[in-house]
Amino acid sequence: MTEPIVDHDALQPAIARGDTEAFASWLSFGEPILRRGLTSFAARVDVEAVLQEGLLRLWQVAPKFVPDGQPNGFLRLGLRITRNLAISETRRFHGRSEDVTHAEHEPPDDSAEDARSDPMLRTVIATCAEKLPDSPKRALLARCESRGSDDDKALAERLGMRHNTFLQNFTRARKLLADCLKGNGIALPGELG
Repeated sequence: MTEPIVDHDALQPAIARGDTEAFASWLSFGEPILRRGLTSFAARVDVEAVLQEGLLRLWQVAPKFVPDGQPNGFLRLGLRITRNLAISETRRFHGRSEDVTHAEHEPPDDSAEDARSDPMLRTVIATCAEKLPDSPKRALLARCESRGSDDDKALAERLGMRHNTFLQNFTRARKLLADCLKGNGIALPGELG
């Protein structure tokens, strides 16, 4: 038996009037979905920054939103805004490439599920992560454990690092992890490899 679709567009008129409590209520439903919709861009852009900019734009255009008669049109607008921002950021930093084209059409929820469902891949990733030097490992684990709920400045502060040092350690961890995975026969797409 399928669950009924809950239409959260009922909050949109109050959001359009500037009701921050209505927007906060909508965010408890919408933000996790918007965040998952950006998963395929995580290796190329600062997803947290894109999400925050997308939410700001959604707040700003709320008074102009016109429902199309389908459930959760305001959420669909948010998904379109955040994905377009992520595509623009990807192009700005990396130019037009196959990766960008692939990310534009990639379904938002499937990629993370594939990695979680492969126990051998998880084992190799854990083994490679364990081999990382201490500071890069701490930066990588902090970002993974945060699951996008904290920005990099907050993570850096929590680890006692300067923001720039945190970013350098995270970048180093990502490269070393990618090299280790490649050495174990795991090919990574695009820039990750």
